[in-house]
Amino acid sequence: MLTLSHAEARRFLITYHFTPTDVPGVFERLGTVQYDPLNPVGRNPDLVLQARVPGYQVDDWQTTAYTDRIVYDAWDKMACLVPVGDWPMRAAIRAMYRPYHDREIMETAPDAAAKILAAIDAQGPMSSLEFEDRERYGEKGSWYGQTRTKRLLRAMWVCGELVTHHRKNGRHYYDRPERVIPTQHYSIPFLEDQEAYHRWIIARRFQAVGLLRPQAEAAIWSACGDSAVRKLAIAQLVEEGTLTPVTIGERHWTYYMPTNLLPLLDAAPSGPRAIFLAPLDSFLWDRKGVQYLFNFDYTWEVYKPAAQRRWGYYVLPVLYGDRFVARLDSRLENGIWTITRWWWEPEVMPTADLLDALRGAASNFARYLRASSVRVEAGVAQEVRQAMAI
Repeated sequence: MLTLSHAEARRFLITYHFTPTDVPGVFERLGTVQYDPLNPVGRNPDLVLQARVPGYQVDDWQTTAYTDRIVYDAWDKMACLVPVGDWPMRAAIRAMYRPYHDREIMETAPDAAAKILAAIDAQGPMSSLEFEDRERYGEKGSWYGQTRTKRLLRAMWVCGELVTHHRKNGRHYYDRPERVIPTQHYSIPFLEDQEAYHRWIIARRFQAVGLLRPQAEAAIWSACGDSAVRKLAIAQLVEEGTLTPVTIGERHWTYYMPTNLLPLLDAAPSGPRAIFLAPLDSFLWDRKGVQYLFNFDYTWEVYKPAAQRRWGYYVLPVLYGDRFVARLDSRLENGIWTITRWWWEPEVMPTADLLDALRGAASNFARYLRASSVRVEAGVAQEVRQAMAI
């Protein structure tokens, strides 16, 4: 059992997540990046990548995914982008979700599913817009889609009958996996042993976060089995040396970290910089863990009614060095990045160094958005207005 102080744990996590790299390097490091379609200041993968990749701009990841085929769209924790080399390892996930989707839609519309596959086989990548079937199906607002065609396409996507060939304005264009996934990944046997699969996928979760509690939020453990399965897999991963148990501070929570990351504990800290974080960044997945280590209570309020929000619609945490210093709400419209709200965290003093770091972060973020100008609304604190109005 390794024991760390709060400061050591924070420094490790900052070093692991935010040491600069390139886009493929982020996927190699984290193993998964969550996708969300909302786009007020870039989508979630864009925000994850801009925090780690110098010079990154909105949608740069699409070259890595749809031209270089280094990553692909898959169901992981939720809808995610994952390394294409995972294709044979994720056969168990595709099989896991097949019964649900077959029961819900594919078995009720087998002829429609066959027609969709035949059309894609003949014509190549297609989206739901290319099909005439607009029959309503399912609940309003469902992630799976509100028409029968969308439901069928999404069901076949989750099951691996189809994969995303590319996106246009966020919309999937689907194709057969053998025409998208590079051939060499079909020469690797699919992972069919359930215990081996659970060890692999659970190790991936710890890789994505870096330092994670087994009791973290249930959503993190999607496709990872029930608590008994996870407990066994974690014990096996510790026994084989893949994971190292860690305690931090005065609480008796047990965290685990990938053993191969232990050398980062001795890495020299880099100079502090300001970073705007994605709401679904894996750095923030374990909300209670973040609160314990960083004294930062963050809730993504985008799906709450406006009257129930404490902060705002799409609030980004602001990290400086090894602490959260503020929250930011903003939007990009017609090329103008508008900063609507800013909240300093309690006891944060906006020093000259911090404001200078914010100025640099704002400049980088505007470049990332390809914004033509920056607007700071009147309600934002004066010192922030001066730093961010680049």
